Parts: sequence; structure tokens; C-alpha cells
Amino acid sequence: MTEVSDLLSHDDEREVIEAIRLAEKETSGEIRVHIEKHSNSDHFKRATEIFHLLKMDNTKLQNGVLIYLAVDDRQFVILGDKGIDAAVENDFWDCTKDVMQSHFKNGDFKQGLVEGIARAGERLRQFFPWEEGDTDELSNEISRS
Repeated sequence: MTEVSDLLSHDDEREVIEAIRLAEKETSGEIRVHIEKHSNSDHFKRATEIFHLLKMDNTKLQNGVLIYLAVDDRQFVILGDKGIDAAVENDFWDCTKDVMQSHFKNGDFKQGLVEGIARAGERLRQFFPWEEGDTDELSNEISRS
């Protein structure tokens, strides 16, 4: 079993946070990463709970994106709020998961997260470009439970 704190080194975590900052730089969208050891419930349901707990459903344009990982379960979910889900192609999140999963299978969690964040950021910039007065509504830090 992997400890949640062992998934990313300190440097890896800084790179993931920087990827979030860069992805959000030109958009009003918000991206968060949440990592936990295990979930006793369905992973999509748990990601939805975390989305709410992190107040990601309170963004002005409903354009939050959560990347949720359950380490020991070897599961992850990308969950977009209503605004971004309505804007992206139907298979966008699945294609993003495929890119991330190829890195995860090789044990490179940092690179998988960075690429997933970058892909989400590209779409957020496309559909929700930064406008005067936009603020970073949510923390870029990785949350854990």
C-alpha cells in the first residue's frame, strides 16, 4: 500500500501546483487535485463529495475541474462542473484520463497530473478566458484526506 504522502515528492508536488497556477493564469476556471488513500464508496460519488467539500461547485461560471485520486484503489476521476462539462467535447474527460493513465501505469504520477491539468487548462482558456476582474477563487494546493 502506498501512503498518500509518498505519491508525490516535495518537488513533484511543487511542479503540480505550478502546473495548476499556469493552467489557471489565462482563464477564470479553477482546477484542484485531491488525493486520498482509499474510498469506501463509488469513486465518482466520492469525487462529487470532495468537489462539494472543496467548494468547487461555488465558482461563478461553474467551471471548476477536480482531479481525484484514490491511491490504494488505483482509481481516479476527473470531474468538471456544469459550465465546463457543457462546453467540452463528450469524450474530452475520457481522452484526458487516457493520457494521464499512461503515465500513472509507469509510476509517473507527477507527469500524469501535469498533463491532465494542462489539458483541462487549455479547454478552460478556450471556453472561459480570463477577463478583467477575474480572481483565483480557490486554492491551488493539493488537498488530501
